Amino acid sequence: MIDTSQTIKPWLTFAGCVLVVFVLYWAQAILVPVALAILLTFVLTPPVTWLERWIGRAAAVLTVVTLLFTVVALAGWGLARQMNHLAEDLPRYRVNILAKIADVRVAGKGGSVEKLQQTIEEITNDLGKSEAPKGTVSRPVVVTSEKVAGFSGFAWLAPIVGPLGTAGLVLVLVIFMLLERRDLRDRLIGLFGLGRLTITTKAFDEAGSRVSRQLLMQSLVNLLYGIVAGIGLYFLGVPYALAWAALGAALRFIPYLGPVLGAGAPILVSLAALQGWMGPLSVIGLFIVLELFTNLVLETVLYAGAAGVSQVALLVSVAFWTWLWGPLGLLMATPLTVCLVVLGKHVPGLEFVGTLIADTPALAPGYAYYQRLLARDQSEAADLIESHIGSKPPRSAYDALLLPALNYAERDRLEGRLSPEEETAVLDATRELLSDAAELIRRSDADPQPPSEPPPPLGPRQPLRVLGYAVNGVADELSLAMLSHVIDDLPVALHIAGARMQASELVALAKGQQFSVVCLADLPPSAPSKTRYLIKRVRAALPEIRIVVGRWGPPALADESGTFLRDAGANLVVSTLMETRSYLAELVEIPRLAGPETSGETPPDSRAATLTKA
Repeated sequence: MIDTSQTIKPWLTFAGCVLVVFVLYWAQAILVPVALAILLTFVLTPPVTWLERWIGRAAAVLTVVTLLFTVVALAGWGLARQMNHLAEDLPRYRVNILAKIADVRVAGKGGSVEKLQQTIEEITNDLGKSEAPKGTVSRPVVVTSEKVAGFSGFAWLAPIVGPLGTAGLVLVLVIFMLLERRDLRDRLIGLFGLGRLTITTKAFDEAGSRVSRQLLMQSLVNLLYGIVAGIGLYFLGVPYALAWAALGAALRFIPYLGPVLGAGAPILVSLAALQGWMGPLSVIGLFIVLELFTNLVLETVLYAGAAGVSQVALLVSVAFWTWLWGPLGLLMATPLTVCLVVLGKHVPGLEFVGTLIADTPALAPGYAYYQRLLARDQSEAADLIESHIGSKPPRSAYDALLLPALNYAERDRLEGRLSPEEETAVLDATRELLSDAAELIRRSDADPQPPSEPPPPLGPRQPLRVLGYAVNGVADELSLAMLSHVIDDLPVALHIAGARMQASELVALAKGQQFSVVCLADLPPSAPSKTRYLIKRVRAALPEIRIVVGRWGPPALADESGTFLRDAGANLVVSTLMETRSYLAELVEIPRLAGPETSGETPPDSRAATLTKA
């Protein structure tokens, strides 16, 4: 019987998303000012909180809001005056403009520009000569205007009523949100329910800190950009350099498109105002160098990681919010996307949002490496190993990348998602990459500088003899090969027994060659029943031998077999190769510190218990 709920659920989710988008578009006249007011409240909360300790909440809110909107209004008024003066000065630049047009025509004469111009003129002439069909009579179109009753003298107010109304609504909302921010926070917590108190608190705190930090860092970067641009334009002789610097700094709040518009306006003015081509070319060079410096230095140092959004997701977000809410949506795209990232991180059911748009890796390193093996892309898998070895402790690459791939392959084969042939391909690729990883780790371990103080001589001593046995086949054998590379710098001799050895043969081998430790490799998620049987047989025949069980695997596949196997007689059950290395290193240190006559002592139970719990 088909479960209809599972079939309908994706369509209900899709319908819900469409409904949300429709409501956002239909109610934008209210939602846009509210969203802008919320973002400004996030930004202004820190200075208001600091100031209200001295003058009280109401006075602090009014002071900060008045100061902000006054600065914005003065900047807009000053920029408008500068634009008016520029429009009055444009006729004086007519000579420069005509000279540059003449230069362009001379440069294009006889070339592709002239040919293109001639082609366009010929097409235009042909279209003009085309005759109208016979029998048709062209009639003049009469345009009439109707008088509209009303206050025609106030028609000039129409273009500014809308923006002024929006600004006024935002101003009022910001004031009351800042005054009642604690009450609004408590109401939202009550709306989500007291059972989600922790999640809601973390989401509010992270959203506020991320948005505040992102806007603060962006403001600092834009301020430095505007200062350098204004100084450069002033010394290059571009008129109204202060206005262009302020405009460029303000436009940089708009992602991607803002820097282009901020640089384009002064470049066009320099073409009109400056004589010759050297001045405009210098202005173009100034903005290219300034943009590179801003992106590669300022944003890297001050702004890296502030938003927490991937670049592709930010581009899609910019396009979406611009389509939905127009220019204000373009301005608010980055802060709104940051809030979505926070919701995806803390709200259950919205994890997919964080996976899609956050700048954190979508796949854990072990999954990414396994996915590359499934795609038969050994080159990129090798790159992941090399990157891990170069940035993290080299020997941790086995536990972080190579070993989890064996666990995931076995899990997928047991659950029917991976064929035996595909599992074999993963194992073969791991075998090839294992030797490369070992070589990279040996190179990273090589120390060109001799030690400052050589260790005291320890005298001749035999290495610790360890017998490794793969319980379930090839994957366990490969894990033992990884263990041999992990402990290759220790005085430990690891002998890997042949696969498919019977329990009696394993006991005879351990007894005949006098091994001190038996290491049974049994990778999860396979059942440990065979391992338990082997432990009992070895313990019964060799009561003094140490038995270590390697249930090596990532935390996602960890099982509860530790107590089960220790009760059967195992000294230690470990989940990582590095834990096994630590245990064997401690066994090596016991005879070094205590002397040969005490080398048969069993390590403390506390150490074994600690490693098992880890």
